[in-house]
Amino acid sequence: MFGKALLHKIWRGFASCGDREASSRPATLSARANPRLPPGSLRWPLISETLEFPRAGWLGEPERFIRERMDRHDARVFDTSLLGEPMAVFCGTVGHKFLFGNENKAVKVWWPSTVQKLFRVNTAGEDAKSLKRMLMNFFHLEALKRYTERMDMITQHHLDTHWEGRDEVRLYPMLKVYTLELACRIFTSTDDPTRVSNLAALFDVFINGVVNLPISFPGTAFRQIRSITMERKLALWEEKATPDQDLLSFLLTSADANGRFLSEMEIIDIILLILFAGHDTTRSAITLLMKYLSDYPEVYENICKEHEDVAKSKELAWLQRKDVQKMRYSMNVVAKVLRLMPPLTGAFREALVDFTYAGYTIPKGWKLYWSTGSTHKDPVLYPNPEKFDASRFEGSGSNPFSYVPFGGGPRMCLGHEFARIHILIFLHNMVTRFKWNLAIPDEAIGYDPILSPQQGLPLRLLPRRL
Repeated sequence: MFGKALLHKIWRGFASCGDREASSRPATLSARANPRLPPGSLRWPLISETLEFPRAGWLGEPERFIRERMDRHDARVFDTSLLGEPMAVFCGTVGHKFLFGNENKAVKVWWPSTVQKLFRVNTAGEDAKSLKRMLMNFFHLEALKRYTERMDMITQHHLDTHWEGRDEVRLYPMLKVYTLELACRIFTSTDDPTRVSNLAALFDVFINGVVNLPISFPGTAFRQIRSITMERKLALWEEKATPDQDLLSFLLTSADANGRFLSEMEIIDIILLILFAGHDTTRSAITLLMKYLSDYPEVYENICKEHEDVAKSKELAWLQRKDVQKMRYSMNVVAKVLRLMPPLTGAFREALVDFTYAGYTIPKGWKLYWSTGSTHKDPVLYPNPEKFDASRFEGSGSNPFSYVPFGGGPRMCLGHEFARIHILIFLHNMVTRFKWNLAIPDEAIGYDPILSPQQGLPLRLLPRRL
């Protein structure tokens, strides 16, 4: 959910002092309670662990850090020091199940202080639960049906404007324009190209931590969103906008279960967070999908056949929800891509109490981490795990807690259905308009910690018409 520049800065900032701080903590814990801590590298006064974790991602192998330590220490849980914190890494389906099932009981969500300053939405406690219930009314599958046609219109307009007539595009930066435009238009009905462009530039500044407090300076992303919010308030008052128009109207006119309406500050924070979450990770997923389809011509041909059938059978000029539901093979391919290279490779938690897991003591206050790589690349769960085989997700699908690109449990990404529909709509328009191949077939793609193609993944385009 968070941009690569921001989290890259966090890793760099903590790397200089993280292990020095952590090296003194285990002794203090042992003297106080003599716990049986998980095995690992926490007691090593070395900087290598703090640097090795992001380095594996930069090299395009984010799961390597986890797998090596699972083999070296314990495949269920091990400890380390990351971001200046003692940290237990939970692995495998059992680890995922434990963390997802104990949200707000034994564990709660945690992010480094820099992230918390930038994204100030409350993510724990009763207020967070109430907010999530509110947002689920907007993001549940039935509610999203009405946005399918609009998403298709936005996608077609983007391709008409930025892709048609071009021989080559740099996919990753181009998708930033597209996904942010779609997020702005769907969530806030902002369709002024100049305003969207300004927001894109300001988000780059915002995510680098320059504008890290909600100060209403003219021109900041915060000020831009506040201006949009004030305009919508007036439009609702004058009945020029409707309560169900988009997410912004929904937040301004809806009360939680206790009858409390959100403050203006809360709404602005939520919109900022949703705009980031609604475009950055989706951009990564679409980028990888286009790459894999170029690498696997047989899969590409099957995709084309499915979308030709959808195009011929649809009843209106724009895609409807029932048209998207016919893209079953495409859904399996997307799932395969997200298993091999998920846009995010894991997330953090914090221990609320001392608890025992796999025979080890996890002290209260310790930070926890779960990783997609501990299951997504597990050869026991997925034989020949690097093989691109879309049939893996046919039938009953994957084992419980083995496929977690969107997390799981109460903290599962609210926008996962929105993201899936978004990806399939873009895919449909691409394969019915263009053929493409990679201009740099062997381009390195790493994580920093979000997907980061070194050259932006340029595509050579050829027109394709049904």
